[in-house]
Amino acid sequence: MRTPICEQLGIERPVFGFTPSEHVAAAISRAGGLGVLGCVRFNDPDELEATLAWMDENTDGKPYGVDVVMPAKVPTEGGQTDLESMIPPEHRAFVDRTLNDLGVPPLDTSDEHAAGVLGWLHSVARAQVDVALRHRPALIANALGSPPADIIGEAHEHGVPVAALAGAVSHALHHVDSGVDIVIAQGYEAGGHTGEIASMVLVPEIVDAVQAAAGDRVSVLAAGGIGSGRQIAAALALGAAGVWMGSYWLTASEYKLGSASGEGPSTIQRALLSATSSDTVRSRVYSGKPARLLKTKWTEAWSAPGAPDPLPMPLQNILVSEAHQRISAADDPEVVAMPAGQIVGRMNAIRPVAESMDLLVGEYETAVRRLAGL
Repeated sequence: MRTPICEQLGIERPVFGFTPSEHVAAAISRAGGLGVLGCVRFNDPDELEATLAWMDENTDGKPYGVDVVMPAKVPTEGGQTDLESMIPPEHRAFVDRTLNDLGVPPLDTSDEHAAGVLGWLHSVARAQVDVALRHRPALIANALGSPPADIIGEAHEHGVPVAALAGAVSHALHHVDSGVDIVIAQGYEAGGHTGEIASMVLVPEIVDAVQAAAGDRVSVLAAGGIGSGRQIAAALALGAAGVWMGSYWLTASEYKLGSASGEGPSTIQRALLSATSSDTVRSRVYSGKPARLLKTKWTEAWSAPGAPDPLPMPLQNILVSEAHQRISAADDPEVVAMPAGQIVGRMNAIRPVAESMDLLVGEYETAVRRLAGL
């Protein structure tokens, strides 16, 4: 399971694993893929600095990447107090009422991050890029498309390629024009922010368009609905240079975010293990932009009659940030708030990352042999 992008980035397998957990990201890199750490949860640059220092020391010298959330156009934004004042009182009242109705208790202690996750802000994302470039990332990815030109230029000056997610051919061609090195064609099935076109249609469309526009200068990764070696083989057959997988790693044994006890499956993992491929919903309730989430009592409350419309990014995230912390602390799998793709129906076991990677490779090899025998 090798493609030219493996040589480009110094990895053994063209498997890119996006995760908010540094422990999972490091394990993916050690297993031969490229672990990509989601940075949106890091409001404090010093916390990200310490986390990336840990990554430097715990990846056995193997490459890793970072992922930020940064719109190409610099939005109007203010400080925390300014943004808080822009949230309508009726939205706050709805959140409070919903949490009470769902039996979610208040936080036991005050939390310095409870006012909002500012990683959704352009200025904070820029600071995250500055921190990352002081370490040794092999890739900087942007979840909202092409980052601003100066960010791409700065990354290239450090010898770091830039990746951007695309949900349509027009997005991909814009990324190519912006100087992005890797386009991630993310289909409708994916968890988190995603577009309207399914992966089986989207990937070859973007591969053909990017090849025509940039030749071999820009690679394409397939994302959305990928959770087995068979699907990796399919992605490569569609012309992708590799795969970008996020939801698949949420049931890694190394992933412990959201665990109330710290032992056994976390609250989020218990919810994922019991879900089917029908148990997700695409909604703006998580961040203000369309994102696929696990369907729970929390998401259902936002779609009920009388619920307010979600606010635009970053106001929606600031609105629900403390609610998400309360939900996580409540340890109730029926009321989690978590991005997850439709592949969740195949996520039926807790495994170490290394074992999951071996499983992907074995399934891939079996699929390729079967095709070769037809």
